[in-house]
Amino acid sequence: MNPMKLAGVFAPIPTPFDRDDQVDTTRLRAALSRWIARPLTGFIVLGSNGEAVLMDDFEADRVIVAAREVVPSGRPFIVGTGRESTQAAIRACKRAAEHGADAVLVRTPGFFKSQMTSDVFVRHYTAVADASPVPVLLYNFTALTGVNLLPAAVSRLATHPNIAGMKESGGDVAQIADLVSGSPGDFQVLAGTTSTFYAALCVGAAGGILAPACVVPDACMRLFELTRDGRHAEAMMLQRQLVPLARLLGPTYGVPGLKAALNLIGYDVGIPRPPLAPLPDTAVTQLRDALAQFEEIPA
Repeated sequence: MNPMKLAGVFAPIPTPFDRDDQVDTTRLRAALSRWIARPLTGFIVLGSNGEAVLMDDFEADRVIVAAREVVPSGRPFIVGTGRESTQAAIRACKRAAEHGADAVLVRTPGFFKSQMTSDVFVRHYTAVADASPVPVLLYNFTALTGVNLLPAAVSRLATHPNIAGMKESGGDVAQIADLVSGSPGDFQVLAGTTSTFYAALCVGAAGGILAPACVVPDACMRLFELTRDGRHAEAMMLQRQLVPLARLLGPTYGVPGLKAALNLIGYDVGIPRPPLAPLPDTAVTQLRDALAQFEEIPA
């Protein structure tokens, strides 16, 4: 199997819902066709920012099919297929592959938190990777799942021929360094936190899956390129500029913040799906101020 090249910046795109709270594939395709014109490496659908956990399998399939129609074959198209049971995750991987996914991003199960040991994760991901028709990316997001996929488990999984890498959404740069040093050279670690993206690249992350890449893709891609080219002073300045926006889109307001920011800059992605609530006006003002720091945003 050809190893996937994951170096660069990926946009984890949100899922638009219409006024009747149905998946809106027309708006999804329209937004995606604009993102494709930007300098992004690839695209993730049905991740945390895609509100995948609030959708059923039928809705998920509609999103994959609609997005694949728009994303050109040269750009990596990655689909979130995390489920609580191993069997359901395997089925989701197979359906995603059938509908055109180049790879799948599989979050850790986390409902039975105290049972989620490293051995359990190794068994779960090995079974998923054995059965998945496309490469698997591990996905660790402790702030949301309440469980941590530790470097010791990752180093056991990283040797699996169908596990291409992982997304680590914690901002702990020491853990990212451990993940990089404890896994083979062809295993690629992607950072999921923009506020520590520069530091993650410096300790060996291959790239990032970053919510701000949906909003300020040029800045995120430039930070990646500056760091890769060893232009550290400029990279650090840009990293500093990205932090206020990254905080609002990440830990502060999450998905409602991402959708509000995109609506402010002319991407029609609608409102979050209940029980998530749209941002209050005061928060929208904060977002508008943070966005004003970036030249690439149309007025």
